Amino acid sequence: MPPMKTFTERAAEALDQLPEDMREPMVAYIFEQAEKYRVLKAELAKGAASADAGRVREWDFADFLRRANLSDASSKVG
Repeated sequence: MPPMKTFTERAAEALDQLPEDMREPMVAYIFEQAEKYRVLKAELAKGAASADAGRVREWDFADFLRRANLSDASSKVG
């Protein structure tokens, strides 16, 4: 049985199957998605660290809407 191909080998084969003019945009798209994932992962880690440190409190959605409506109303007065 032949050895299994790595993900990188399979990805390279998939790119090779694309028309030449589509390869570079696809690679750029993959890098963009990887960067978005990296940023999201870092932000989630920061949020988890804040929660672990006790800097997070439960969000009261009704209070948020109440304050937003009050803020919106006060900006229309005058």
